[in-house]
Amino acid sequence: MPAAEIEALIGAGLPGAQVTLTDLAGDDDHWAAHVVWAGFAGKPRVAQHKAVYAALGGRMGGALHALQLTTSVPS
Repeated sequence: MPAAEIEALIGAGLPGAQVTLTDLAGDDDHWAAHVVWAGFAGKPRVAQHKAVYAALGGRMGGALHALQLTTSVPS
């Protein structure tokens, strides 16, 4: 799954989120993502990650094989 598609999905699901992606294997299939979004404020890490996975619309494990995810709120 190309970076632009991942960014677009996360951006649509989490409006205003800042997404930084790193292709871990050079294959568009194994990514590290750092997602910064004000909507994460007050939510536990598990809920933050679930919000990102929901934005990806079920593509995890299919079109997107692996995602190393970190989340934070804007500083």
